Amino acid sequence: MADKSEDVVIEFVEQMGLILQGEGLPRIAGRIMGLMIMHGGPFSLTELAERLSVSRASISTNTRLLEELGVIERTATPGDRQDYFRLSRQPYARMLRGVVRRMRRAREVVEGTQESLPEDMSETHERLEELDAFYEALIESFLNVIDEWDAERQGSARHKRASARPSA
Repeated sequence: MADKSEDVVIEFVEQMGLILQGEGLPRIAGRIMGLMIMHGGPFSLTELAERLSVSRASISTNTRLLEELGVIERTATPGDRQDYFRLSRQPYARMLRGVVRRMRRAREVVEGTQESLPEDMSETHERLEELDAFYEALIESFLNVIDEWDAERQGSARHKRASARPSA
């Protein structure tokens, strides 16, 4: 039974690598994320490197990336000088919040460009306005998804706490 479950874990880790690679991120970042989803952590850089059969340098680079994206967080153990990494609390909403931040930055660039362009470039202004509206719609949509996700998670947590209480 353990072999079958380990095969499932290995397959999931590899597939997450391919999925994130398809999204423009390094495959190893996806593999780290997959391992963290399966096991949560905490893992040291050395443990991650050994489990995924990659260099510590690659693990270090990709844990920093995942940390910046909010997917994993660094933690420490008292008396141990090594850093450890674990899956963040609410990693998926954190990822979307990062996407929203980047889209807001993109809107700032679009708006700044619109202000700097001469008015006689009307077709360019129209295309930039469309791009700005696109980013605005995506941001609004992602914020709605985050709000719904957070509300669902909070409702689920409340339900679990209520279910765990002894009956009066």
